[in-house]
Amino acid sequence: MLMHLHMLRRLLAGCLFAMAVTAATVVAQAPRSAALALELSKLLEAGKLDVIAAQGKDPDQFVAAMYFPGQLLIVSAKYSVPPLLVEKLQQKAYRDIYMDLNGAGVPESKVFIQDIGADGLKSKAAAADSYERGPKTRWAFDGEWRKQKLTSEDEYLKNFASADAEYAEILAVLIAKAK
Repeated sequence: MLMHLHMLRRLLAGCLFAMAVTAATVVAQAPRSAALALELSKLLEAGKLDVIAAQGKDPDQFVAAMYFPGQLLIVSAKYSVPPLLVEKLQQKAYRDIYMDLNGAGVPESKVFIQDIGADGLKSKAAAADSYERGPKTRWAFDGEWRKQKLTSEDEYLKNFASADAEYAEILAVLIAKAK
């Protein structure tokens, strides 16, 4: 019996250590979008731009950002007439592209991200960053997963990680264009 207690204590201590290391790692990791959002903000300020747009990885996919000091509004969507937006890209009509994607992008493909602070998505903030995909998916990153009718905090964190990864990809495309 004493041997079982000793083994149980060692197992419990190992589990607690693993949980502490995991929690420290999660806390220490900054969102992937953090450094990229700051870089894009600096590039836009340096170029005296408040809007930028680019063609995405697919020929019918476009991304655009509207920048206000302390806020980035990002839209990404497929567009049914890509040559029209390609022409606007050549003319550097970025604001028109931003508006076109917001208003006439293919609804199921549309992603809209509001980055309060222009510092990357934060999983818990008083002024919540938000993510929308298509007409049905809307996530506010305020830490209140129950209000969003999610089944667990893990689901909330998975949603956050997914949104952050997609935001990082969009930011990388816009940074390449801004350089």
